[in-house]
Amino acid sequence: MKQLRTHLSSLDGLTDAMVQQTTDWALINSGTPNLDGIARVAAAVLPSFEALGFQAKTLPPAAATTVNRDGDIVPLTRGPVYHLSNRPDAPKRILLAGHLDTVFPADHTFQYVHLKGDKLHGPGCADMKGGIVVMREALRCFEASPFAGEIGFDILFNSDEETGSHASSPTHEHFAQKCDVGMVYEPALPDGSLAGARAGSGIYTFIVKGVAAHAGRSFHDGRNAIVGAARLITAIETLNGQRENCTLNLGTIKGGVASNVVADLCLVVLNVRGRTPSDMKWIDDNVRGLIGSENFGPDISVEIHGGVHRPCKPNEGGTLALFEAVKSCGAELDLNIAWAPTGGCCDGNNLAAAGLPTVDTLGVCGAYIHSADEYALKESFVERAKLSALVMMGLAAGEISWPDRV
Repeated sequence: MKQLRTHLSSLDGLTDAMVQQTTDWALINSGTPNLDGIARVAAAVLPSFEALGFQAKTLPPAAATTVNRDGDIVPLTRGPVYHLSNRPDAPKRILLAGHLDTVFPADHTFQYVHLKGDKLHGPGCADMKGGIVVMREALRCFEASPFAGEIGFDILFNSDEETGSHASSPTHEHFAQKCDVGMVYEPALPDGSLAGARAGSGIYTFIVKGVAAHAGRSFHDGRNAIVGAARLITAIETLNGQRENCTLNLGTIKGGVASNVVADLCLVVLNVRGRTPSDMKWIDDNVRGLIGSENFGPDISVEIHGGVHRPCKPNEGGTLALFEAVKSCGAELDLNIAWAPTGGCCDGNNLAAAGLPTVDTLGVCGAYIHSADEYALKESFVERAKLSALVMMGLAAGEISWPDRV
């Protein structure tokens, strides 16, 4: 491993260039619904990988649905998945994953980037345009090394990670079957710690329907969907605390058109988290059981849309072995790599569920993601690129054992 470190010197002195590249990309708004913005980011990002010898393809999003404001289930519009690859006949392959979208819509006030001390503040600087820069520079370093011909890469950039990857998960699962190791470039914590085991997650939308009526003239002819939704919410809340590590968060509720109208529609959105597959099954069984067994009021109907979309990601087996390899590479670079379980989710959940040993949070170190205080630590750009490049070289050179698939 010490010998491999000599091939990392090409990354020295690149901090300012990496920060500038992240700044340029972060200034292009790419909130998930902003398909034009995502296309502009792709047009900026893909050529920099093609220059390294990768072939790029644009893959259509998978069919997915959502619930509109009228309570109708309609097609979900999402951007494509961008696939880059090299050496298609290589006997071993690494899948690198990132996303081009952010949580900030085009009209959000957080549309600026500035460097303050050692922190680069901006939308997506950490999550994860900075991570894509780290990925690219690690690959540039690896491709210039004597080990480049030993392995091949598939890279996936999706457009909808921040909203659950509903239209891109099938593509992730497809390529997870073709590869031997997964590396995902979500941001690490400020102290450099990685996410270990990840919780599973699900999103449910409840379509509660009643009967509209004039609130004064014919109140008793109406059936209030908001009241039905309140009964539903109360029933769901009773599930919290019944099983350790299972949480059910009632995130939004929308219903009614005016104070003098008995509401005939109310939409309730629920997010759930659990630490194990049995947790997620318990949640799903109980949520769906409520819909079938509870009485939400006369002439009140409840329809459920959605479910579990992020499987749990346990830190065990091949994934744990890969974490240990990353830790040993960090030690070679004087980086103390630790990891901790998290309730957050990412595309690494889906890759691991498809049997691929996967480490995520290999991007820049940062904090306050999904807020207007988001930042990436300037000094983490080069060190994280070196970490990834060393892992790649270690696998290619046989210094790191390829982990077993799940």
